[in-house]
Amino acid sequence: MINLLETELKTGTIYRNLSTASLVEAILERKEGLLSSTGSISVRTGKFTGRSPDDKYIVDDDVTHDSVEWGKVNHPMTEENFNKIYARMKKHIEHKELYVFDGFVGADPANRISVRVINIRAWHNLFARQIFIRPTAQELENFKPDFTVVSADDFSADPTTEGTRTETFITLNMKRKLILIGSTSYAGEIKKSLFSTMNFLLPKKDVFPMHCSANVGKKGDVALFFGLSGTGKTTLSADPERQLIGDDEHGWSDSGVFNFEGGCYAKTINLKKEHEPQIWNAIKFGSLMENVVINNETREADFADGSLTENTRVVYPLDFIDGAIIPSVAGHPKTVIFLTADAFGVMPPIAKLTKEGAMYHFMSGYTSKLAGTERGITEPKETFSTCFGGPFMPLRAQEYAKLLGEKITEHGTKVYLINTGWTGGPYGIGKRMNLAYTRSMVSAALDGSIEKSRVKHHEIFNLDMPTACPEVPSDILDPRNTWSDTDKYDAAAKRLAALFVKNFGKFGDVQKEIVNAGPRP
Repeated sequence: MINLLETELKTGTIYRNLSTASLVEAILERKEGLLSSTGSISVRTGKFTGRSPDDKYIVDDDVTHDSVEWGKVNHPMTEENFNKIYARMKKHIEHKELYVFDGFVGADPANRISVRVINIRAWHNLFARQIFIRPTAQELENFKPDFTVVSADDFSADPTTEGTRTETFITLNMKRKLILIGSTSYAGEIKKSLFSTMNFLLPKKDVFPMHCSANVGKKGDVALFFGLSGTGKTTLSADPERQLIGDDEHGWSDSGVFNFEGGCYAKTINLKKEHEPQIWNAIKFGSLMENVVINNETREADFADGSLTENTRVVYPLDFIDGAIIPSVAGHPKTVIFLTADAFGVMPPIAKLTKEGAMYHFMSGYTSKLAGTERGITEPKETFSTCFGGPFMPLRAQEYAKLLGEKITEHGTKVYLINTGWTGGPYGIGKRMNLAYTRSMVSAALDGSIEKSRVKHHEIFNLDMPTACPEVPSDILDPRNTWSDTDKYDAAAKRLAALFVKNFGKFGDVQKEIVNAGPRP
């Protein structure tokens, strides 16, 4: 019997905190995945090859009612409907084989939560083992979860009686500290549901939760990289010259930065060793690939094959990255970089931001959704995702932005906006920004050399663009120069600037200084 908070679940066999090798054996025995030539397991997630944000719910109760920003992102579910789903779900998984992982979210002991993840799939549990922080043997002896996640992809909600949009659901109950996931095999839902939980809890402790990657240089200089999936957070933070803190989710407390996770969840589409050697070398025994096509004869992974989805992924523990910091905690950030993949091709490749500009662009969270990161997205589409992580931010944007502004002021942090998207024209006409150039811009921001450049003001976007950067052609630093028709550039830039202004209006009453730091169409 396994304790599920206030109840006990009668079941067949429970496999608790199995080793990586044991979970791999279970996956192969149950034919849940294939072993690749490198020893990594490749699994398929079925029709769900990305998150399903419209099927995510937060229970509306006395804990969440007045604090959650309800709307298109945060969908309410009644306590009654949650209880209906929970009762049926418990009955559904009774007498099944269950895989249980007990561990932590948060590398900082002062700001972590203990979590229990219960799965019916061995590969889902391997995912949890590799992405979250594993307890020591001593910590496991008297382990008590703060939150429990129950994931059963063969269980469906009943939309007609339980208030869901479809049979799929990802439901967070903050009062009962219980997360239920059903009718989706995409493992990212497990990870992101706990990220959302941390984003709800930490601001109450004056800790700034962030959807970002983080690394640290040889002199102890910490850098943060904000951006949505596909903008380059994982790629740009996996720098052999710097130590990785984490690739996706962090907190910034009075003590410094800490990773929420114990692993990385990297995109693999078109992965090449010469471009991303750290990720490439991490794909070995113990890592888990999602929807990566394996050659039936050679067992080699074809990372260029996007026939199942463009959102192919690999999860691996942090210790698969040479030099990664474990435990993954570090000091206060010297540099913050906002990454955007602009499909219009009009945003500057790099721009310097004031504190108010940083708060504006943080709240805006502009980028383009890239193919495969969500169901129905087959080509890049412009979007504004609040705080560079809108689907995972339960509170008002102003609460997160206030924490960012306070941290920038207190620690003198420099902030830059870098466009990893298109140049020379929009998607379909222009081309994606050269990764080598982007890396050079990042390096110049981190070592401070970009500060030596004079700047040119972009009147439409109200941004200061450096006019020189080491190892980057100066003519591409002003995006207008890269278009053959500058009139078309101006029109496209003004259109995007107007979208910024329209989007920012949804935040209501915001400080004038922050509003004035935004674009001027």
